[in-house]
Amino acid sequence: MALLTGKRTIVTGASRGIGKAIVERFAAEGATVLAAARHKPAELPAGVSWRDCDVAKRSDIDALVAQAHQDFGGIDVLVNNAGMLVGKTLVDMTDEEWEQQQAVNVRSVFQACRAAIPIMIAGGGGAIVNLGSISGQTADYGMAAYNATKAAVHLLTKSIAIDHGPQGIRCNAVCPGWIKTDMLEDNFKLFPDPAAAEAAAARLHPVRRLGLPSDIAAMAAWLASDEATFVTGQLFTVDGGILSRSPAAPD
Repeated sequence: MALLTGKRTIVTGASRGIGKAIVERFAAEGATVLAAARHKPAELPAGVSWRDCDVAKRSDIDALVAQAHQDFGGIDVLVNNAGMLVGKTLVDMTDEEWEQQQAVNVRSVFQACRAAIPIMIAGGGGAIVNLGSISGQTADYGMAAYNATKAAVHLLTKSIAIDHGPQGIRCNAVCPGWIKTDMLEDNFKLFPDPAAAEAAAARLHPVRRLGLPSDIAAMAAWLASDEATFVTGQLFTVDGGILSRSPAAPD
């Protein structure tokens, strides 16, 4: 039997990168998936349904959860993957840019969980997988707001696990490191030699490569599965060992 057979699942931020990989892995593992983002991808895995959703809008989140409840008859898994980054220091950042990151990265997680948890409880329980980041554990230059939002997701994850564990809800977060997504590729393009910049970044990792969206999807799938029923309130760092590396360590 596949790892997620019959699991009725919502995935936000599902159009590309990590979210797309999560949808593909969950579908391959037998889950019934309602995927959501602002822009529908050209192709979806067989059996995956879609809803346009701007997670910065509470009405969109409520409608997404309501559709999953109506179409599936319940919700077993919620994956809060949607996120955004504005790379600026606090001094350079506008109020609007700060609020936008809070809305997408934090408030959407709160609102999606608030809407889905009662449905999960009524169905006997469920699993929530939030996407945190190593950027919520250590600070990055020019990413103050993003760092703050991911740290908030980490503690919200633990709080949900404590508050609703007795009602059958498990909540964990995956904390990706440097993953080869469009966002990271755009960062490398800022260097005179993008290929050299990417190679240098890979050398910083003990595994000598950057992460792939599928690496994160694999962890998310396990956390959502019945193999992880004693796992809750945890932050799972998936970073190729880069946070374990001393700054003084040789390349």
